[in-house]
Amino acid sequence: MSESTPERPAMWTADAKDVAAEAANELKYRSGADSYDAVVVLGSGWAGAVESLGQPDIELEIAELPGFVPPGAIGHAPTVRSMWVGAKRIAVFMGRTHLYEGYDAMQVAHAVRTGIAAGAGTVLLTGSAGSLRADFAVGQPVVVRDHINLTGTSPLAGPDFVDLSNAYTPWLRQTAHETDGSLTTGVYAALPGPQFQTPAELSMLRTAGADLVGHSIALETIAAAEMGADVLAIAMVSNDAMSGLFGGADYDRALGVVQQRAWHLGALLNGILMRT
Repeated sequence: MSESTPERPAMWTADAKDVAAEAANELKYRSGADSYDAVVVLGSGWAGAVESLGQPDIELEIAELPGFVPPGAIGHAPTVRSMWVGAKRIAVFMGRTHLYEGYDAMQVAHAVRTGIAAGAGTVLLTGSAGSLRADFAVGQPVVVRDHINLTGTSPLAGPDFVDLSNAYTPWLRQTAHETDGSLTTGVYAALPGPQFQTPAELSMLRTAGADLVGHSIALETIAAAEMGADVLAIAMVSNDAMSGLFGGADYDRALGVVQQRAWHLGALLNGILMRT
């Protein structure tokens, strides 16, 4: 990787896409796939969703693919699984890297870029999130309709601008609601972590219009939008974030909430992909 200068960062968007193309070629070669129809990124606690998501084909260590670093966060696996959902071939990343692990935005978005470079026109992002609304129950999946990127960074660097007005594809959100009529929607606030928010920060986020708060999804969505892919994001409410106003947050308990519901979440993703 080249060194950054005041005139140019260490990696521009075009450079990141070149590395993703190399990784995509290696992924296709190792899996025997000509192309992929969709890419899925599983968030904290979602790994068990793969069991009901589709028919497994082959699983690879992502560290063996160019540009990848294995995730280190609890609840994330360092593998990518090639799967079939009906007649669609899907690349499922069993975990993700985060800013709070010391990686930059380009690395955080690398899995999504790789999947798209491998042919995927549809991106399904998942994650866990704290709820900022009294009517969102713990254990409830929420379709993300928009985000507030408060990470202070972007997976884009260069002279080209990207329109994010429909970053979360309307027809995919509609497909999700047709698959499960009980789904609701919300605005996701992305922060760098790893710390949970202070009571004052939570109040500010709620006032700003956020319904959910987490440490992922936004940067991957930006990268996918730049590459012209359709994006659907689903966040599982793992905890009542506003409880931080009255007591401490418990990461292990929040992770357990998602893990207990992972099989049903995989079935939801399967239903959505079957309709696309």
